[in-house]
Amino acid sequence: MKMPDFSGMLRWPNVPACYGWLSLDRRGQWRMRREAVTHAGLVNFLNRQYGHDEHGNFFVQNGPQRVFVELEYTPWVLRLSSENTLLTHTGDTVEEIHGAAFDEEGNLLLECLDGIALLCDRDLPALLACLRQPGGEAANDADLLDLLDQAPGTSSQISLEWNGKRIPVGVLRRCEVALRYGFVASPVQSSAPGPDLPITE
Repeated sequence: MKMPDFSGMLRWPNVPACYGWLSLDRRGQWRMRREAVTHAGLVNFLNRQYGHDEHGNFFVQNGPQRVFVELEYTPWVLRLSSENTLLTHTGDTVEEIHGAAFDEEGNLLLECLDGIALLCDRDLPALLACLRQPGGEAANDADLLDLLDQAPGTSSQISLEWNGKRIPVGVLRRCEVALRYGFVASPVQSSAPGPDLPITE
């Protein structure tokens, strides 16, 4: 992950953080007050300035102001850019997958260098085809249903074959994901609100 450039911040005035204005949906789409951000320059700015603090609150650094991000699910969303290449919603290539799990809703969560990420549902069928039984044969619908019926923490016989590696696939409850991976889905304002600064490119 490329961290935001905070150089020169000491000469900026102290301004209040902004909450409840910017969000990231489950497909990796930026939204301002629930409206999709489509301007390419603004999307690139948000991607470049995306980071997090030591408490797991994610934000976009807008000059001297932090604009905290409401997360519909995870702080990262992955998309397939080619048959065997995954990109984060900020455009970075995922070099390696360290873990995989399904939640009870059938969402596929992948652990990468940046942290826990949700695979965009549009790309889920492609990765379902990469699920394997212990003998290496493709997992079928019944295997997947059996996996989703297992209790969280149960050892699974199913693995994800990705770029020559086999990653064991587990089961997680959606309500436990944020705590387990140390991020805050809805950052809370810690001080009295002040005037907000508009996001600039």
